[in-house]
Amino acid sequence: MGRKVNDWDFTTDAKPEEILKLFPQAFYDNKFGTVGIAVDDDVYEVTTMRKEGVYQDSRHPIDVSWTNKIEEDLNRRDFTINAIALGITPGSDPDQGPTLHDPYDGQKDLESKIIRTVGDPNRRFEEDALRLIRAIRIATELGFEIEDKTFNAVRQNASFLKNIANERVRDELFKILSTDNPTEGIVKLHETGILKIILPELERCFGLQQEGPKHDRIYDIGQHSLDSLKFCPSNDPLVRLAALLHDIGKPDTVKVEKDGNVTFYNHDVVGGQLVLKVAKRFNLSKKQTDKLYRLVRWHMFTLDDKQTDSAIRRFIKNIGVENIEDMLAVRVADRLGGGTVKAVSWRMEEFQKRIKEVLQKPFSISDLKINGNDVMKELNIKPGPKVGEILERLFKEVQDDSSKNTKEYLLSRVKNI
Repeated sequence: MGRKVNDWDFTTDAKPEEILKLFPQAFYDNKFGTVGIAVDDDVYEVTTMRKEGVYQDSRHPIDVSWTNKIEEDLNRRDFTINAIALGITPGSDPDQGPTLHDPYDGQKDLESKIIRTVGDPNRRFEEDALRLIRAIRIATELGFEIEDKTFNAVRQNASFLKNIANERVRDELFKILSTDNPTEGIVKLHETGILKIILPELERCFGLQQEGPKHDRIYDIGQHSLDSLKFCPSNDPLVRLAALLHDIGKPDTVKVEKDGNVTFYNHDVVGGQLVLKVAKRFNLSKKQTDKLYRLVRWHMFTLDDKQTDSAIRRFIKNIGVENIEDMLAVRVADRLGGGTVKAVSWRMEEFQKRIKEVLQKPFSISDLKINGNDVMKELNIKPGPKVGEILERLFKEVQDDSSKNTKEYLLSRVKNI
């Protein structure tokens, strides 16, 4: 495909112990025949050719048996495009070059841009259920279509994903969210029933409509979520996930008013709690969890050109200074996902200016040009409540006038407070 190869996989009929004799620096600590060979700063994995074995728990083979036939090894691969091998036979004429082994027409499927399993798709997915989501992820990454028989098998076997560790599912989901067209991948997850298993909070948004006399447009919340992901200006998969999940609190807060208007009051609060459950299920890091929560919980922030500095500071405190740009990206995604043509309104532009202005001012006591040690030294006093009281009063002064935040001025004020 003209793509640079960054991750070579090697296979051989040599047994692991034979490989270790050839490469003393290698290491081998598993029962699946994979030996790691360290070369400079890289580690190359070499796996002894294996025959098809019996699998358990939709993931692991019960036993492993070796083979010296590359065709038997390729027979256990997931998709035809991944069942191609470039072979170098010992003693062969180097001028003839390596031999390409493609027993399942992987090259043909590459040319046709098709994802197809090797052999019976039901059997392939029973062996390793993660292949269900991998089929969608690879198709999304490459812009390929999934062959009908394979696609139907994904739909039929979706429930097998319940046997797969959530962390492995998370990694595939994040890879989908990192592609150029993540929405297409999420649509396929929805169409195959996988979304209902891995993100039931999002699945139940489909079929829920926002409508009524006070709404300019009628739209399905699930479709709105997909559109928000589509228009998210950030490439960060976590921010894209926030854009996708920002309205998952709506099914729990839907209410039809007397005038027929559908409302979702406090859906941001409920959504924040729901994404905490999602983060726990996917075992996200503490930092990732905090960010995802903030982006969903506070996505309904007010845009008002008359907001006070205190209101702006509360907004920044709620989402965190480091998350400002990502929060604005989620807002743009929400706006465009709702059918608005222009990404940024004049109110948003003014709001961004106000944020920059407020950030220039001291945001907390730690931003003061003096600290507690300076106060104690200036007044010749010991640590105590008085030090904190002085710093608090000085902070209030510089909040009103940031030009006062100089060491000279603040030290001169210390003695007069």
